[in-house]
Amino acid sequence: MAAATTTFTLTRLLSSSTPKPLSPLLSSKSLSSFSSSSAISQLPLKLHHRHSRPLPRFSTIPTKISATISVGDKLPDATLSYLDPSNDVQTVSISELTANKKAILFAVPGAFTPTCSQKHLPGFVEKASEFKSKGVDTIACFSVNDAFVMKAWKENLNISGDDVLLLSDGNGVFTKAIGCELDLSDKPVGLGVRSRRYAMLVEDGVVKVLNLEEGGAFNVSSAEDLLKVL
Repeated sequence: MAAATTTFTLTRLLSSSTPKPLSPLLSSKSLSSFSSSSAISQLPLKLHHRHSRPLPRFSTIPTKISATISVGDKLPDATLSYLDPSNDVQTVSISELTANKKAILFAVPGAFTPTCSQKHLPGFVEKASEFKSKGVDTIACFSVNDAFVMKAWKENLNISGDDVLLLSDGNGVFTKAIGCELDLSDKPVGLGVRSRRYAMLVEDGVVKVLNLEEGGAFNVSSAEDLLKVL
């Protein structure tokens, strides 16, 4: 009796249950692909390939950021040149000019140019003794001109002695290292890339005061401006 009841119940369940449609991902076509182990192993790879997106690429090249030198920075070393009385080329480094010394370093956009020749350089020549009396060991003028031009400029202005050194940063190595390039390539006189005008007080290679002009302006970098901070 119990066996008959069980058979009847199974029959009703089987006859009354409605088969559910196959999932779209498990259609009869898809199920046939499960017939071999190779199909099973390939399916996840195909699905992954279909939906994957390429990973973003990031450059491994470091970005060089150029920043203007500022107060508190150690000056980068560089080699400058000049002609001695025999017209032989000599060199001097930034470290030699500033190590264990108090130095005034100023730069001009170009030798023989009006403001540089009439005001900027002459001002430091005139005040050289005052700077020395305040403990300044070195006064040097830099320009992106060659050493021959710098000597001719010195002679043209009748500057004698070495109270103010006129030094060539001919290739602009130091100028670029401190981020003070001044691009005048658009000017018809053919100046190219020169140095911005500035004046700085340096102690043992460290910038203590920096008066940097906008372009070739002459507002804050005079000898008088530097004397005020000593």
